[in-house]
Amino acid sequence: MTVNVFDTPQDAAKSLAAEVAALIRSRSAENKQVVLGLATGATPLPFYAELIRLHKEEGLSFANVVSFNLDEYCGLPHEHKESYWYFMHQNLFNHIDIKPENVNLPSGMLTDADIPAHCAAYEQKIKDCGGIDLQILGIGRTGHIGFNEPGSDDTTITRQVHLDDLTITDAAPAFGGKENVPATAITMGVATIMGARKVALMAWGDKKASIVQKAVEGPVTIDVAASYLQKHPNASFYLDSAAAADLKK
Repeated sequence: MTVNVFDTPQDAAKSLAAEVAALIRSRSAENKQVVLGLATGATPLPFYAELIRLHKEEGLSFANVVSFNLDEYCGLPHEHKESYWYFMHQNLFNHIDIKPENVNLPSGMLTDADIPAHCAAYEQKIKDCGGIDLQILGIGRTGHIGFNEPGSDDTTITRQVHLDDLTITDAAPAFGGKENVPATAITMGVATIMGARKVALMAWGDKKASIVQKAVEGPVTIDVAASYLQKHPNASFYLDSAAAADLKK
């Protein structure tokens, strides 16, 4: 596991975006597509802002990119402002030239009976695209990657999950109260994430320092899903100095 520490989130985001841009351009030169796994939340916003800048100012094309998002809340339609579909279009897809047919997100509007088949189809589509080249991650205060809450081991694949109370509490302000936060979500599993050829996890601020330390230096444990990244052959953390404050090395 590589740990990269930067002065600011913007510096870290620029470094990671430059890496992604190089991958997209090299594949484009070979007439090949790139499969990116994408994340939501406040953490990737400076990264997406830099990708948009690279597209608008430096001609980076996303025409050869296929994207798969990590997760989606259950019960939220696309137009709901807290849906991840809405988030991704507002903060990235509407500002770049990715083809709409190449954008993949789990559906939040399925009956419970239809979710297992939808999850299986999502896994299969990732495989059919050749797997994920680079998976972008944030980390929740429970140690979740995607919505793989404590109790998610490294055999889990795309499925419906119940959200941890801490995750719901953290989401409550955006939803106008805990009672409005969906109790469940669809998420890629730990095994799905571990199947990506490269993983890049971003974390900013002192509130993430404790869980970053557990993920990087603590034991590999079912209690901190991000700790499984210690076993990934090509995982990198992109941290600002505040998020890295508790690391011993």
